[in-house]
Formats: sequence, C-alpha cells, structure tokens
Amino acid sequence: MPNGLRVVIVDDERIPLCNYRLVFLTGDANEPRNETGINSALASMLTEGTENHSSRELAEKIERLGASLSASSGDDFTFISASALSMYSADIIELIAEVVFAPTFPESELDLYRRNTIEGLKFQRSQPSFLANEQVARLLYGEHPYATTSPKPADIERLTREALAAARQREFLPNNAVFIAVGDVRKDELLLQLEDHFGDWEAGDRHVHEFPAPPVRAAKSLTIVDRPGSAQANIVIANRAIPRNHKDYFPLLVMNQVLGAGASSRVFMNLREEKGYTYGAYTRLDTKRFDGSIEATAEVRTAVTGDSLKEFFYELNRIRDERVLEEEIDDAKNYLTGVFPIRAETQEGLTSLVVSQELYGLPHDYLETYRENIEAVTADDIQRVANEYIRPGEVAIVIVGDAAEILPQARGWADSVEIFDKDGNERPVSEYEISAEAESADVSGEWTLALNFMGSDVEIKMHLEQDGSSVNGKLVTMLGEGTISGGRVQGSKISATAVTDLQGQEVEFAITGTADGGSMAGAITSAMLPGDLEFKGTRAG
Repeated sequence: MPNGLRVVIVDDERIPLCNYRLVFLTGDANEPRNETGINSALASMLTEGTENHSSRELAEKIERLGASLSASSGDDFTFISASALSMYSADIIELIAEVVFAPTFPESELDLYRRNTIEGLKFQRSQPSFLANEQVARLLYGEHPYATTSPKPADIERLTREALAAARQREFLPNNAVFIAVGDVRKDELLLQLEDHFGDWEAGDRHVHEFPAPPVRAAKSLTIVDRPGSAQANIVIANRAIPRNHKDYFPLLVMNQVLGAGASSRVFMNLREEKGYTYGAYTRLDTKRFDGSIEATAEVRTAVTGDSLKEFFYELNRIRDERVLEEEIDDAKNYLTGVFPIRAETQEGLTSLVVSQELYGLPHDYLETYRENIEAVTADDIQRVANEYIRPGEVAIVIVGDAAEILPQARGWADSVEIFDKDGNERPVSEYEISAEAESADVSGEWTLALNFMGSDVEIKMHLEQDGSSVNGKLVTMLGEGTISGGRVQGSKISATAVTDLQGQEVEFAITGTADGGSMAGAITSAMLPGDLEFKGTRAG
C-alpha cells in the first residue's frame, strides 16, 4: 500500500474460513532498556477496551461472529491474529483496525493485568525450565536484548496507560508491518477493505535498532541455580548457533534430528533407553531473527547429574568426530519431510508457515522447495555444521537443582563455576562445598512448612525425631498423615520419605531440604504431583 503496509494474500478455498495476521516487525527485543515488559503489556491490553467497545463488549461481538481476535508478542515481532468465516471478513478487519487505532487501555483492566502478571512472575520462578532458560539467555547473549527472558515485578508495577499509548504510537507504523491473509479470500474485496480501514494510516520514522553483539565464548562455564532439596537436576548445555534465515538452516535441522530432536535420536536413546537417567533427553535448535542457539536438555535424577553430563558430551563430540550413518540420515529426512506437509494441512498451520516465510525473509519458493532442501543434505554437510556450531569447549552448562549435591558431580566439566539462588542472586560457591566430616544439623522438632502449590502457599506440618544422622517422624497434609522413616541428615541436608495411605493405596512423598537453624527450605516430590513442590519452613520454639 502507498503508506508502506505490505499485504500478502494466499488463497486457500478448502473451507470458507480466513486467517489474518497483522504483524509488526518489532518485538520484545526492541523495547527501551527502562521499559522491559512494555511490548507484551501493549499486546495484551489491545483487546481490553477500545473507544467503541469495552473489553466485555468486544469479546461478545467476536463471539457472535464465531471469530477469534487476539494479540501477542515475541522476541522479534508483535502479532495481531484473527480468524473468521469468509462472510464476516469485513467485520473482523474492522475490529482489527479498531484495536490497532483506538485502544483505550482502561485503568481497571491495566490494574488487573499488573496483578495477574506479577503473580505469574512469582509462579514462574518455581519452574526449573524458566530458571534454566533465564541463565542460558544471559550467558549466550550478554548485553544483547535476547538476554532478557522476562520482566521483573518492578517493571510491571511501573506500567502506565500513557506509556502504553506512547509505545503504540512509536511501534505501530504501516511501514513497520505486514498484513497476511490466508484462506477463502476475495482479493479485490479484501484490498478495498484494507484501503478503507488502513489507507489513511500515516507512515512514520522507523527506529533502526543497533543491538550490542553477543559475547564470544572461549571456555566451558557451569552455572547452577540452587533449588534446595530438589530430587531432579534440569540440565541445559548451550551454544549460540544461527538466525532463522541462515544458509545452514537445513543441514542443522537434519543434524539436530539425528542428534536429539526425537525419541529415536542419539541422546534420547543413550540417556533414557540405555542408561535410564531420565524420561527424555533432547536437543533443540532455537532460531530467531538475528541470532539463535542449539541446546541439549534433560531432567535427570540428581544422583546421576555427573553421569548424564558425561553422556551428553560423548554424544556432542561423536556427532562432530564420526560420520553419520546413512540410515540415520534417511530416518531424519523421512521424519522431517513427512511432518512438514501435515503442518500445512490445516489453514492455521498453513498460515503459520506463510507468516514465518514472510517475517524471516525466506525465499519466495521456501514452502515448495522445503522437501528438496532437506533431501539435499549430505553426511558431509552434517559433519561440517556439527563442527561449526556444536562447540563442546565453549558451551554454557546450566543446571537447576540442589547445588550442594550437583556441584561435586558437575564442576569438573567446566572451566568456571557460578551459583545463583532462584531469585537470580549470585551466591558464593563456598557455601555449597560440604565437607564429608561436616557435623549433622539438628532437625528434630515440630516444623510448619509453607508448600508452594500453583503459586499459592499450602500449610503442612512435619514432626521429626533425630538420632545422630538418622531421622524419623510424621508428615501431616490435607491428604492425611504420613509416616517418615529411614531419613538421613548429612551436614545441613535432610532427605527422607513419608508414606501415607490414600484411598487404600500407599503413596510415597520424597522430602529433601536444607536446614539452617530454625528454618528449612526444600521440596516434596511424589508420582501423584506435577513436579517438585518447593517449601519453606520454620521450627516451633
């Protein structure tokens, strides 16, 4: 369009439905340094009230149309997504224009967003995957905006209606956007509708963002995020790799499939099927607009953290040093070429593929030549990209778990070590170096524990009796009373198992924690729980 808005139309008449994306070519990475979180807040608030409709009225109107309308943000882009039956094309495009040009950011809705988001930020700090990703991003990207994975509560508290309006004005420019329509589209009608609603949209000055270069790594580093008493260790081993539009994308995709992208891959077969260290071990290629990474990941039992690192490095070196078997390459190619057309079978899937092609500047025939590009990858290509992008001597090793248990197993795999608590504060490594001769802490007494369950604290009671390093007692929860037996204390560390009867079945709860005088922190795990439930507790008296 004359104002710079690029329009892409893909006709798909299989069903009388249309998918629309209005995408702005700036995302979270483009936020001002003092406004972290503003872009995701802007996206979330677009549909929470306009000059013509309240949040509820807008939702009801969309529902009456049988349509959908939402907004979201990512590292590199901001999306307004919609779908509707073809007969309602004019209505949904009018609503897209309304949320772009006339959002009011009601204070009541913004206050609700602040409160919900801050609670979500608290909850995510109980998730090992978030804690690991936070450190990986910091280590790989340094001062680059990709290093920031989440705002802090203080960032959210600072949000104002005026700041959101200024961000919308700054980033929502037609010459900074692309409109994509996929489906049963009447091209001439659509172009007239776009001209009607977006034709007067004035182009503006696009700010050219110059990002600091990510750091150049020259050695292996170990970063442990301490979750006292955790029964599992979440391992991530990462290198920087490539942006999405890189020429080596297809060789890396096939290599990653062989190495760890599925249940028949090398790392999965090694760490799960052969060794039994984990339920799943994988590698992942994460490609962004300006950079990317390749990561090896697994959640393993804490006791086999060091053994798991040994097997990961064995596989990372093997993919570099040994030529991949043709059988492995054929299996990887068959999977990748078989899955790709399935993704395009639905209109939503086809839309996602078209959006990726347009946003990352991929060749115009990318979708048509995908299979050909996969089939062209050779064993030599795989070994070349493995040696170029998998660099075991420069990896960032991040492990989330019980630092005191992990440190002696993992420190020999890295040239440097650092330890953080769950809030991102660095701690002295010496705090976690336990002497074998360390005197056992006294953990006997009545304990009141606050168990973190889905972001809320649930109170439970624990009575412990200690004889030397042996511990017995009972655990009282809302599910009933459990008997603690065979527990051990080593230094400040306690580990024990509570067995309770639940509807005629025995259920075991594994308790691990660290005592510090009259306080204790740790986690309770059980097969019936979704994961480790962290607790903090105090002793009576």
